[in-house]
Amino acid sequence: MMEFPITNLLDQDQSQGWLLAHFHPAGLKCPRCSLPVSEAYEFRTTRKSQLTVYRCKGCRQTYNLYSGTVFEQRHLTPRQVVLLIRGVLKGEAATTLAQELELHYSTVLELRHDLQDNAWCLQPASSLPDERTETDEMFQNAGEKR
Repeated sequence: MMEFPITNLLDQDQSQGWLLAHFHPAGLKCPRCSLPVSEAYEFRTTRKSQLTVYRCKGCRQTYNLYSGTVFEQRHLTPRQVVLLIRGVLKGEAATTLAQELELHYSTVLELRHDLQDNAWCLQPASSLPDERTETDEMFQNAGEKR
């Protein structure tokens, strides 16, 4: 079996930009006092994930790009996070994602469950407005094959 480290194909800065736009659409802010990142200074860079950690000038709280997300306290690079989200949305197997992203299977499985739990909480309470629904729409990502 050929190893294919797909994370090397993505640009680190573009991955961070995409995550910032989707995790913090109003801009990165202090999780404690909500001051914008412009009111913080760069405190350090994490060793494994290479994220900038900021310290708020107002309340001295430290935070980074993953603060307030399911990836908080995880040591994944932005490239790994982007590809993991993509893989979960495509319905790829956890074993495949773990191998491609060079992560432990249990880490991928736990993050997949956290992402799916968050998605479930965001589902609308009302049913689809269509009178008819195609079968493939009903069973998408539900694990049903027949």
